[in-house]
Amino acid sequence: MKKPRSVSVYLTSKIPGAGMDLVRQHPRVRFSMHAGEEIISRRELLKRVRGKQVVWTLITDKIDKAFFDAAGPQLKLIAQYATGFDNIDLDLARRRDVRVTNAPSDVQSEAVAELTISLIFAVARRLIEADSFTRAGKYHGWKPGLFPGMGLRGKTLGIVGGGRIGTLVAEHLHRGFDMKVLYHDIVQNPELERTCSTRRSRLETVLKQADVVSVHVPLFPSTRHLIGAREIHLMKKTAILVNTARGPVVDEVALTHALAKGQIAGAGLDVFECEPLIDCNPNDTLELRKLPNVVLTPHIGSATHEARNAMGIVSAKNIIRFVEGKRLLNPIV
Repeated sequence: MKKPRSVSVYLTSKIPGAGMDLVRQHPRVRFSMHAGEEIISRRELLKRVRGKQVVWTLITDKIDKAFFDAAGPQLKLIAQYATGFDNIDLDLARRRDVRVTNAPSDVQSEAVAELTISLIFAVARRLIEADSFTRAGKYHGWKPGLFPGMGLRGKTLGIVGGGRIGTLVAEHLHRGFDMKVLYHDIVQNPELERTCSTRRSRLETVLKQADVVSVHVPLFPSTRHLIGAREIHLMKKTAILVNTARGPVVDEVALTHALAKGQIAGAGLDVFECEPLIDCNPNDTLELRKLPNVVLTPHIGSATHEARNAMGIVSAKNIIRFVEGKRLLNPIV
């Protein structure tokens, strides 16, 4: 009997959980990976993907023409260890006949929803400001006017992007805190409307009426700077903006100036427009990191043990199904 051909798989970074072992131990896989602790350099990435049939990628890997040229015609599958895939040139993947998969899961959606709600509470109740104040030894006793924040019960939540994560955020806050829900999306979501007693609204309506605006849209050319200076100006001065989707969806420079001027009360950001840089304009005298009314986290939306393990297993199953000639679970291309 002829021995089945093996498939070369390259993982661009060590990932947590069981997914990596599932692929590495498959009898038809020739597995290799980036061994360093830091994110793989561009030069090293282009060197290591040469001749590989499957590349297991992260959102930090730029999958463009240079990548496809370096990999060569042997490349047949890009398995993304993430739900988002805005780092991948999908049109070029189609032209090169390369399949692309992502790794969504209910566990990951819940993790991002939980972080979103955490940021909403942290901004609304000024937790980071209060923590810094206390650590600096400035607390000398209870005062009526010490760090007053915004209570959430009965307030209006505006969801921009009514997909899985946006729906979870809305349901948790509607049920748990009796928040009125408004949402905007290009696609109607009957489940969200049923569970949260709401209807799809225009973006302008959501921004004008919401006390909390939470962003959950993918990054496409049509959603880049979806929330810009004009949109922020529509929001209430007492409102807060939270973004756990993709940084460029929000015009970060416009947001920084709006926060500094008090045009809105605060913001919570897990993603950044020029990530991993926090401030896009190095010549701007205003720095997002120095503003007291913004809470910043380093893109940890899916950073729970359960979610990261689930992401690895989903992407591993796609790779194994490719190796075995079966239908892919999460085809993007």
